Amino acid sequence: MNKSEIDLHIHSNKSMDGEYAPSEIVKACMERGMKLIAITDHNSVRGIGEALEASKAAEGLRVIPGIELDCSYKGRNYHLLGYGIDYTDERYAHIEQNIIEQEQNAAREKIRLFAEAAGIPVEEDEIMASAVNGIVTGEQIAEYVLERGDAENYVILRPYLAGGEKSDMPDVRIYWDYFSEGKPAYVPVRYLQMAEAVKLIHDTGGVAVLAHPGQNHAKGDILEEILSEEIDGIEVFSSYHNRTDVEYYLAAAEKRHLLATCGSDFHGKHKPGIELGGHSEQGSGAAE
Repeated sequence: MNKSEIDLHIHSNKSMDGEYAPSEIVKACMERGMKLIAITDHNSVRGIGEALEASKAAEGLRVIPGIELDCSYKGRNYHLLGYGIDYTDERYAHIEQNIIEQEQNAAREKIRLFAEAAGIPVEEDEIMASAVNGIVTGEQIAEYVLERGDAENYVILRPYLAGGEKSDMPDVRIYWDYFSEGKPAYVPVRYLQMAEAVKLIHDTGGVAVLAHPGQNHAKGDILEEILSEEIDGIEVFSSYHNRTDVEYYLAAAEKRHLLATCGSDFHGKHKPGIELGGHSEQGSGAAE
């Protein structure tokens, strides 16, 4: 089995920012001739049952139960992938519900902070009307402002419009520029501590893998400290990693005898530059 047949980091519409149903993803992966995948939704296991059921008709394709947990380490946010977990454990549902409630409370504040930082008038009620379950994502706000008829009138939006330097994945790039940790429209959400997330994954029979560390600038001492938290592996091959990153994280994994995994971080429309199985040593250039 080669790397192109494996994708262990895929998001379905059970993630707040995913597009396709788990069964649609399984079908697409089967058609691509893939052999091993994992549905790893953000803080959610709700899509796993559907994916496993769909895999029964997907000859030659194995689906591993997975999750991507947001977690904190020394005041910074990181993502931890859990594979082979008992997804029926009620703790996962409790974590998702807690985060949903926090996101619902943060929705209007995100809109207000973005409008203030970008200097763009935003109709709060219009965005809230299209919110699913009362949750507003940065990508949703980005989609709203970029699809406005007057988007070209705002100089600040031009890099994200067709032909601009950030037009490859405009929604997610606006998310990174405005809504990610430390940016002007970031609203803190309390996540598990890294050690808690690792313990949960282990308690439910899974292995814990640090997701796309290059995107989170996890190198040097901080990487060594994170890996000391009983981490089982590193997502070495990622859409966000260039060849230098791959060599660095592969060496780190080999040094500690950890798993080295492959994952695209596929989401669908919000990350059009990322395809199923699209991890590579060249990277997508998406992480800045």
